Amino acid sequence: MFENKEVPMSTDTQAGTPAPGEPKLERALSNRHIQLIAIGGAIGTGLFMGSGKTISAAGPSVIFVYMVIGFMLFFVMRAMGELLLSNTDYKNFGDFAGDILGPWASFFTGWTYWFCWVVTGIADVVAIAHYVAFWWPQLPLWIPAIACILILLGLNLPTVRAFGETEFWFALIKIVAILALIVVGLVMIIMGFESDGARASFSNLWEHGGMFPTGFMGFVAGFQIAVFAFVGIELVGTAAAETKDPEKNLPRAVNSIPIRILLFYVGALIILMAVRPWTGYTANESPFVGMFALAGLVGAAGVVNFVVLTSATSSANSGIYSTSRMVYGLSQEGDAPKAFGRLSSRKVPRNALLFSCIFLLAGVVLLYAEGSVAEAFTLVTTISALCFMFVWTIILLSYIVYRRRRPHLHEASTFKMPGGTFMPYVVMAFFVFILWALTTQPDTLQALLFTPVWFVALAIGYLVIRRNPLHARIRAEHNAKVAREHEERRARVDA
Repeated sequence: MFENKEVPMSTDTQAGTPAPGEPKLERALSNRHIQLIAIGGAIGTGLFMGSGKTISAAGPSVIFVYMVIGFMLFFVMRAMGELLLSNTDYKNFGDFAGDILGPWASFFTGWTYWFCWVVTGIADVVAIAHYVAFWWPQLPLWIPAIACILILLGLNLPTVRAFGETEFWFALIKIVAILALIVVGLVMIIMGFESDGARASFSNLWEHGGMFPTGFMGFVAGFQIAVFAFVGIELVGTAAAETKDPEKNLPRAVNSIPIRILLFYVGALIILMAVRPWTGYTANESPFVGMFALAGLVGAAGVVNFVVLTSATSSANSGIYSTSRMVYGLSQEGDAPKAFGRLSSRKVPRNALLFSCIFLLAGVVLLYAEGSVAEAFTLVTTISALCFMFVWTIILLSYIVYRRRRPHLHEASTFKMPGGTFMPYVVMAFFVFILWALTTQPDTLQALLFTPVWFVALAIGYLVIRRNPLHARIRAEHNAKVAREHEERRARVDA
């Protein structure tokens, strides 16, 4: 396991540390890449397609829903940032979870994060196939699904920089689409555009039943839908080991999160509901399509379909990248087969990449499954959101223990988490609220009941792996390190 900065890392086969001569992950992601990866992670497909459902459920109060979720997750990101920078040998948050909480945390966090993105990736593959069918309805759905997986695999295999470039342009398309909506909407409001007897005006936000027209439970329903839009916000944490100058670029990416949320989520939603009253949106329609169609944009549906297609492809691209790095890290810790811990000559975890892509093929099977695609998508995305919340909680628990056991590292940090002794508990209480919100609707309750199956399977897997002599040594080293840190802390207090 990783040691504190003051203790030199060993160069043997200690978990998490490559042996001498072995290739290491390359720090090839520049500030330009890491900023757009962070933006791409913060702007999910849910904003383009799911915001119609959140608006119809919560009305204008959906603005506060996104603000509250964004506010809470900002502290998760700040905690993650401080922890990653406390030891630049950490490859991702699975590493610091194992180092601080114990080997069990590395195992559960790493494999759950892998599961999160595989499930999300499967949903993305299904969505991509249907988006392509918008232009070529006669094309069998399995063709674009498999083509997407092969293309993304081809983009990720060469170098990490290839992933960074791909994600840069995917994120840029999303940014341009949202900024275009905001500009077009503002013009329509200034000009007093009218449609169906309603005039475009900011007063539409409160003149149709107030800011909370669907009551408290409608406001709660907005949370259970909107939380999925934020999955992937922690993606910059999986790129930490491949980021140039992480001490400068990681804080920049994390600190810009509030601005992104205010502009891309809150700004876009305010414009949408100002141009057209919230009562004009339905759960089955993309508000972006409706907005551009009202503005008279020729081919509005096609343009938005292209944007959503790139958004889903961006999500799948992120999933392939992050799962491969997480499995690579798990292998380094002895929690996955050794073959997944090998890097190609281009310093890419090729075996881990191929392993994750195989599971995305399940999306091809889902394309031909019986039942409603919308129902299956809700089930899949809710399970994914629940597992992401588990990962976010582990990050916060790691931070709480880090502050207690390593106060000297916190004091030396140049990127301290604000409210660090109090806010982790507030955010975790908020996650409990989200869990309660998921019990209020039958479809999300079903997903909530399915999710524990994954953690039972993980627990069984960990009981098997912990019998390995390597794991016994790792646990013994961790326990000795914890005892030593407690002694050092007492010595500092006495001094």
